[in-house]
Amino acid sequence: MGKVELGQGILTALAQIAAEELDVDLSRIRMLPASTVDGPDEGLTAGSMSVAVSGSALRQHCAGVRARLVTAAGLEPATAVVRDGAFGDTTYWALAAHVDLSATLAAPSSRSGGPRVVGTSAPRLDLPDKVTGRPRFVHDLRLPGQAYGRVVRPPSPGAVLLGVDTTADFYLDGRFLGVVAETEYAADRAAEALAKAARWHEEDTLPDEDDLPAYLRSGPVDSSTVDESGAPAPVARWLRASYSRPFLAHASMAPSCAVAAWDGDVVRVWTHSQGIYALRGAIAQALDIPAERVEVRHVEGAGSYGHNAADDAAFDAVLLARSVPGRPVQVRWSRRDELTWAPFGSAMTADVAAGLDADGTVATWSYDVWSQGHVARPGYAGSPGLLAAAHLAHPHELPPPADPPAQRGAGTARNAIPSYTFPHRRIRAHRALRAPLRSSSLRSLGAFLNVFAIESFMDELAEAAGRDPLDYRLAQLTDPRARAVLRAAAELGGWGSPDAEEGVGRGIGFARYKDHGAYCAVVAEVEAVHDIRVRRLAVAVDVGLVVNPDGVRNQIEGGAVQATSWTLKERVRFDRRRVTSVDWESYPILRFSEAPPVDVELLSRQEEPSVGAGEAAQGPTAAAIGNAVADALGVRVRDLPITPDRVLAAIS
Repeated sequence: MGKVELGQGILTALAQIAAEELDVDLSRIRMLPASTVDGPDEGLTAGSMSVAVSGSALRQHCAGVRARLVTAAGLEPATAVVRDGAFGDTTYWALAAHVDLSATLAAPSSRSGGPRVVGTSAPRLDLPDKVTGRPRFVHDLRLPGQAYGRVVRPPSPGAVLLGVDTTADFYLDGRFLGVVAETEYAADRAAEALAKAARWHEEDTLPDEDDLPAYLRSGPVDSSTVDESGAPAPVARWLRASYSRPFLAHASMAPSCAVAAWDGDVVRVWTHSQGIYALRGAIAQALDIPAERVEVRHVEGAGSYGHNAADDAAFDAVLLARSVPGRPVQVRWSRRDELTWAPFGSAMTADVAAGLDADGTVATWSYDVWSQGHVARPGYAGSPGLLAAAHLAHPHELPPPADPPAQRGAGTARNAIPSYTFPHRRIRAHRALRAPLRSSSLRSLGAFLNVFAIESFMDELAEAAGRDPLDYRLAQLTDPRARAVLRAAAELGGWGSPDAEEGVGRGIGFARYKDHGAYCAVVAEVEAVHDIRVRRLAVAVDVGLVVNPDGVRNQIEGGAVQATSWTLKERVRFDRRRVTSVDWESYPILRFSEAPPVDVELLSRQEEPSVGAGEAAQGPTAAAIGNAVADALGVRVRDLPITPDRVLAAIS
């Protein structure tokens, strides 16, 4: 397969699909790591697309393989009964050498109705190694003769290297500084000494962190009308509000890591990149060598959540390995580097206005959202897009962040179109053309802020109309699957039951991811007395045909917990010169003790195609928490994160 395991359990789900179509036991399926040497180019593993796209292709290919094997035995694929690869007096393995098993065009499913694998919570293929401590991550990789490298970054984005006052050995190319040593300890000490020896000139290049919405609105933008439909209806009164989120870090559990080795004129790379073919092309472009001379193999990393520093670490390793030909060099980033130099999720701000009719129903809807672009991955916009490539003596500048096209879910405008039926709506997106901080893909892209803004405003409109927030939504929602998800979450979360305690509130949020993906509704119960604590999240989700129920629950639970962290805590901090949130103290994330219980109800629809679950919960969770805080305290915080200081400011 060309898709990679990022901790989301995708290889298990794909193995289930293969086992089902082939009519074999799951234990017979072996999923090989993605590789540019002998694996297909399936693009990025991103955007909750693996089951929907790769799963569909795998299903069709395996159905075709089954049909060819059964036909070779002189049987009809539609009527042959296969049990674990055996049928009649023969088996797949007896026939495989005589049958062409290469990929073909679509073939209809002809499985014989044996025990189903799809739809069951098959154990994750990757978990035994992880829970028993066997080496599985790229950080664990140890190759013969392996050395260890470290990179010394500039102190700020605009810093210029003036000189290096040392006689020790180090690697220098433009502003790219690094060391290679025999042990990790020696590499760390050498990097510390090199950092002290380097002299830099710095300037103030960053905006005012406390006024990012104004900064985004005031600069040059690429504006587009995302949607305009219907005709304005009579309006009795208008309501308006603005919402924002800060820059967000990927904040993976472990910093990025990679290994590279030069063998003659070929470089081999081991990486936890989400797109190994794109990385191969970017490395080749940065070094001006043919792509065939770059071999990239995927090895799991400890978290991803989008375009983090995995690709950058890989190119760091490639550069440092050139100084020791024939030896593998492992490069691990520090936590400081990861929180400072990896791409961020862009800051965003949105203005919403709605005209209500005499009954309080939305008659016209206006929505404008501002953001930096959400994609600057390797190879995007014709640039390598690699951090070190921008620091070389002959640099390849980092591309300005762009947005995916609408057919791929958009970026700034992802989920900017509300799911509700309004007589008139107008949605515009404004992509900022100046990017003081590097931004790229972070889980759910623009959907997190857009859903937070839309669903928070729906609560404000319901309050203005004197209506229950759930009833207000249902009255303007025609999609039966959306209505079912909202009702299921409301029942699961105890919607409508009185709050027994002061300072406790409930809130609801809903979205259909990318407008055509998973349906997700969340009810949050929040305690806002001395601090803000999420007591419980109740989530209902519809992903069509559920391949692995436990896997879907894991994705929804993880997304909801991460969204809770984004909503209550996370914020990239910086002064006018450099990023200052460089560790877990200055960039706090949700602690294990703060993680709320998450109850998930799956609305499986066997007749519907499967869609991804990995990013569906982000926006609805944020909206549900924000609405719950407003319900508990009677004041609304519209700028994320919702911290005690911001709550007090809203109250005062």
